Amino acid sequence: MTGSDPQNGSSLTTVNPVTEAGRMAPKEYDAVLLASFGGPEGQDDVLPFLRNVTRGRGIPDERLEEVSHHYRANGGISPINQQNRELKASLEAELAARGISLPVLWGNRNWDPYLPQTLRDAYDAGHRKLLMVTTSAYSCYSSCRQYREDIGVALTETGLDGRLEVDKVRQYFDHPGFVEPFIEGTAAGLADVRARLAAAGTPDAPVHIVFATHSIPTRDAEAAGRSEAEPREFEEGSAYVAQHLATAAAVIERVKAESGLTASWSLVYQSRSGAPHVPWLEPDINDAIGELAGQGIKGIVIVPLGFVSDHMEVVWDLDTEAMETCRNLGLAATRVPTPGTHRKFVNGLVDLISERTRANNISVRPALTALGPWYDVCRPGCCANFRGEKPTIAGADTTVGTGHDEYPAGGAGTAGGEGTL
Repeated sequence: MTGSDPQNGSSLTTVNPVTEAGRMAPKEYDAVLLASFGGPEGQDDVLPFLRNVTRGRGIPDERLEEVSHHYRANGGISPINQQNRELKASLEAELAARGISLPVLWGNRNWDPYLPQTLRDAYDAGHRKLLMVTTSAYSCYSSCRQYREDIGVALTETGLDGRLEVDKVRQYFDHPGFVEPFIEGTAAGLADVRARLAAAGTPDAPVHIVFATHSIPTRDAEAAGRSEAEPREFEEGSAYVAQHLATAAAVIERVKAESGLTASWSLVYQSRSGAPHVPWLEPDINDAIGELAGQGIKGIVIVPLGFVSDHMEVVWDLDTEAMETCRNLGLAATRVPTPGTHRKFVNGLVDLISERTRANNISVRPALTALGPWYDVCRPGCCANFRGEKPTIAGADTTVGTGHDEYPAGGAGTAGGEGTL
């Protein structure tokens, strides 16, 4: 999947008439909720964790054990929980530095601390309005709506529906705080690979940048960012794909403008799971690297554009498998860091929080692509759950947690200036 021409790499400040319709007025919140996926922290945790991830799908333990090798090979420990502890501490420090009195709570979808208990603790501590920041930047079921559902289910199961209000910040795939660490890392990675090729006596050897993200079922990709009442057209028919392509293009343009370095690039996918007969987004990163080597590419820069931190799928699928593929093919390769606790990323998350709060409000909503800034309030049916409806927060079809204003009707989906990228 080859990238298109880069868009304007500077922050766009003009109002996007489509996404502006989903903007929520600032509120007074009691606390920030950092919500993440969760991961095992020892060998005994691996199977229970995988049961949580696959709950309701009827997958036997024998099959789960077969797919647990990447956790087993790393002592049964995913780095994600420790990374979230560090991100939580960094957010707390930045909020305090700005004089924003909002405690940061942390809850996971699939491992301790679980979201239902975090919500109970929040209520018991006297909090009534929470603003959720997730560790997923893009739009699709698993990275946006599923978080909204998990909070909706947790509010219902804990009996806190109607007593505790939870909203969420917008998906931040093109916010400068998320993108700029990748710009820095891509420039450094490209310089590193070119230097290694030069040291090997092939300074003009071709280099390719692969922007890697999590593969998802094609059906989920096609539903990402869509609503029957407000149809939009996205590149390759998917907001999930379009967001990655637009963000990658912004990275490439900024790297070229700031360092003078450039290379061909493409979007690739990793971490495919599920039944073999179900179509998922392709190409797989290892297949793509093999094809690139066959085309004469001698250097690879891997940019984990779809990921916030170096969790297991980055450590295993990229640092282990993809880098091994590069070594086997004799390619000079490097993997760019994820944002993690990069100062710009942490500052950007606090900016996103400040967009939504009355105190310390930031009214300008920066975005590095024409797709954003994304919605505060997701549209009806956006990123649909094909397994069935669940209680959901932070959307026009919200059923629990808060009474959002009705999503604006009319021409929001067909306003000018928002065509296919």
